[in-house]
Amino acid sequence: MATKERLLGRLNEIGGSLERRGETLFLLGVGSVGVETDRIDEYSDLDFFVIVKQGYKQRYIERLDWLEDVCPLAYSFRNTVDGYKIMFEDGIYGEYAVFEEEELEHIAYTGARIVWMDPSYAKPDIAKSGGRTETRRREGLDFPLNEALTNLYVGLCRYARGEKLSAARFVQSYAVDSILSVLHLLEKEEAYFPDVFGEERRLEKRFPSFAERVGDMILGYERTPESALHILRYLEDVYPVNRRMSAEIRRLASKQGN
Repeated sequence: MATKERLLGRLNEIGGSLERRGETLFLLGVGSVGVETDRIDEYSDLDFFVIVKQGYKQRYIERLDWLEDVCPLAYSFRNTVDGYKIMFEDGIYGEYAVFEEEELEHIAYTGARIVWMDPSYAKPDIAKSGGRTETRRREGLDFPLNEALTNLYVGLCRYARGEKLSAARFVQSYAVDSILSVLHLLEKEEAYFPDVFGEERRLEKRFPSFAERVGDMILGYERTPESALHILRYLEDVYPVNRRMSAEIRRLASKQGN
């Protein structure tokens, strides 16, 4: 059976298990099993929210029989106060959370799909509202690109001090993240399932030009100076970088023998 059929079928089975218990308002599929089912592939998994009637939340968190009745669990790990990461015996992996209705407005999610709903539920629109989301994108270049520039400088100073792990994070993580936050201002974005929670998701299809360069920006633990120079060249291509900062970053990178 194809992955898409297995995942959507399993989610429908979970909906059936919840329906039989009569203690749930609705089941939401999110992520690739939400409204974006076209992007399901062989590496996709289950992401879902269970919205229970008042007073039943802890029962559905502490007892997983409603899942075991569908398929035995090979693994379960309570990763938040609200839910688990799980793997069924047949290899389907999933992440889920359990909420009561009034909690939904405080939960960040997007692209939800109603898999099952209690027919007597009186407010179906709340299930489709998407909760509150906060984009990580910025609408101006000055702050994020200067932040990236200073990340390069601080990271190279730490590398010179021998703090290679911290340096790698400043240069190859923090600086790159700042660039990602404004990439939509620097390059035409191809329409391919953007994710408000992570600009790195599906970047290779959404920003193919940047994807051709980003590998040189993340060269690994021992190559932070070289990574920094690649990032600096990119910044200089897209923004009027301060000359003194550029010179200092190049001096520090060359000092490390790169």
